[in-house]
Amino acid sequence: MGDLIMHTRATPQTRRLAVSTDGHAGIRQHILDEPIFRSALVRERKRSDRSNRPLLLLLARMDTRRATPDAARALAAAVMAVKDGSHLAGWFEDGKTVGIIAPEIAAPIGSITRNLEWRLRGELERRLGSEAAVNAEITVHANPHPRQRASDGPLPVNPLLAAEQSAPAYDRLKRVLDISVSLALLAMLSPLLLVIAALVKLKSPGPVLFEQTRVGQGMRPFKMLKFRTMHVNNDHAVHHEFVTAFIKAGSQAQIDGQNGMFKLANDRRVTAIGRILRKTSLDELPQLWNVVRGDMSLVGPRPPLWYEVDEYQPWHCRRVLEAKPGITGLWQVAGRSRTTFDEMVRLDLRYARGRSLWTDVKILLATPAAVIVGKGAA
Repeated sequence: MGDLIMHTRATPQTRRLAVSTDGHAGIRQHILDEPIFRSALVRERKRSDRSNRPLLLLLARMDTRRATPDAARALAAAVMAVKDGSHLAGWFEDGKTVGIIAPEIAAPIGSITRNLEWRLRGELERRLGSEAAVNAEITVHANPHPRQRASDGPLPVNPLLAAEQSAPAYDRLKRVLDISVSLALLAMLSPLLLVIAALVKLKSPGPVLFEQTRVGQGMRPFKMLKFRTMHVNNDHAVHHEFVTAFIKAGSQAQIDGQNGMFKLANDRRVTAIGRILRKTSLDELPQLWNVVRGDMSLVGPRPPLWYEVDEYQPWHCRRVLEAKPGITGLWQVAGRSRTTFDEMVRLDLRYARGRSLWTDVKILLATPAAVIVGKGAA
């Protein structure tokens, strides 16, 4: 294998690959296996959220035509040769994609990114030739992502930096619960849905349903459905200003649970029938179809608008990264008539960390009472 010497060491829990390069003769460095590397990635992302200092993730993958074991080993050795002492290197995808975690970056992100990529391509060229170096796929992701102008749309926080360890059994059972309950409710409530649709159409010109782009799990946008509660062709600037001020207030300003999350009291844009639908949360019923489609769950954090996310602190983003958005959630049934934005986010994160099927069932059972006392969904 030329200048590359590889060794494997297995334990019941973890496996690391020892790499010795010609520049470090006699010194074996370990490249982390996939589970350990991904766990480190989650840990460092949380640290980045707390410190607000950038974290970089470099991912390198060979062209599929060159995805041989020798090429993968050469790629791993090249990564180990260019990483700095504070960096972590490991398999993001075992045997396919190697990553470098550069935590708590102090220098400009752009210069570090260019330097890492330039050095890595140089190592690959030396080991595999110029063609392989050019065809290698190298991407760099940052957390938190540099902020964009509002007109650029959703803040593109990369889900690669935010994914927690999944619970496949829970996810499958939750999906079964979501689909079965949503379809049953749609069938059972179909007469009510038809009556509401007729009233919306008769009382105000315009479409019955309102589609709005919301930010889902992993920052993926989707079209959320509602019964239309406003007059058509409204200016959303007043809501944008309200939301911006409320989020920036953090733990200071409180939100009235009776008006729902980020809903303005006495909003003149709302129709007469719309006020009733909002008060009873009946305008949310079309979101059962979002649940069937897989955009949402019955239980989870409420999906924000893109200009809400643009005002988030890094730790706020975890509420849309760690759990699929839901129609109802812990915040809606927590028994609080008033809460701050930061407290609401903490409730969402508490749900994400301790979610279980039994927790979902308890929240679903508590939702009707929460709606009756005026803590409806947003």
